[in-house]
Amino acid sequence: MQIDAVLLWVDGNDPALTEKRSRYAPADALKMSDVAGATRYANVGEIFWCVASLNRFASFLHKIYIITDGQDPHLDPFLEKNFPSGHIPYEIVDHKTIFKGYEEYLPVFNSTSIETMMWRIPGLSEHFILLNDDFVLLKPCSPSDFFTASGDPICYAGRYCAPWARLMGKLKSLKIGHEACTFKRMMLVAADIVGQKKYILYLGHTPRGLRRSFFEEFYAAHPEHLISNIRDKFRHPSQYQTQELEYLALQKEGRVEVRPHSDVLIYMEPKPKPDYLHKKIVKAGQEKYKFCCFNGIDQASAEDISMIRSWIEAKLSLKPSE
Repeated sequence: MQIDAVLLWVDGNDPALTEKRSRYAPADALKMSDVAGATRYANVGEIFWCVASLNRFASFLHKIYIITDGQDPHLDPFLEKNFPSGHIPYEIVDHKTIFKGYEEYLPVFNSTSIETMMWRIPGLSEHFILLNDDFVLLKPCSPSDFFTASGDPICYAGRYCAPWARLMGKLKSLKIGHEACTFKRMMLVAADIVGQKKYILYLGHTPRGLRRSFFEEFYAAHPEHLISNIRDKFRHPSQYQTQELEYLALQKEGRVEVRPHSDVLIYMEPKPKPDYLHKKIVKAGQEKYKFCCFNGIDQASAEDISMIRSWIEAKLSLKPSE
């Protein structure tokens, strides 16, 4: 089974991108963390950790594709320094490539829109793994962590009551003053599309095994769902979560295996609790954890960022940052 990895990446520190984002952003959108807040684009170099972890713990990968908007993370010196005997080939893929024929929807600053088009990467394998650039592998992985022997995707999730999720979404919308544009909301929209009214598969922040042909066939049959998900330059509550769509649709056919994400995932985010991140790092040392997600680490203190960087460099046997 040939398997690729796909990463979405943006350098939010690039002033040119910041200016372009501000030019296209609706009024007040840049102040909304769930729509276009700065933290959605910020980074502290997580892509280096992500790519290093793939090379260290997923050497079975055929190729790594990194989707960007005219940017380049300049990985070569880092990879040559830390993997001198060779590394997994990678390719930078511009938004213009995957939006070919749909250029009127560019530029886009919306990861959901980009994920809707990622299956159009030229040469992408049938089986691929989607990662955010803040995902890291913590242990050696194999294809069986992402696909079954028959090639069906493995979904790391738990069932979540859909009516309850809708109620909580309405309450949150009242609290923040606008219709909430959340991860859970987008999973609910996907559930509506496939006709699943009782529950959603609440996806963990883990790498996700996917099949390119699902999206190719689905959008050939339902082009309206492709357009509805790429027309917004920034996150919008009408959008659906593409991986949720695939997993729920394939589950109806018995073609996806669901496993609990709590068994394999360490989720880290800044919190005011004393030693919170340190305790997470200690917990991550347990044998069962294979994946880590650093959510919003750019908002952590300089001391915590330094601690995380030192830990992950040691975990991945990387040469210390200069």
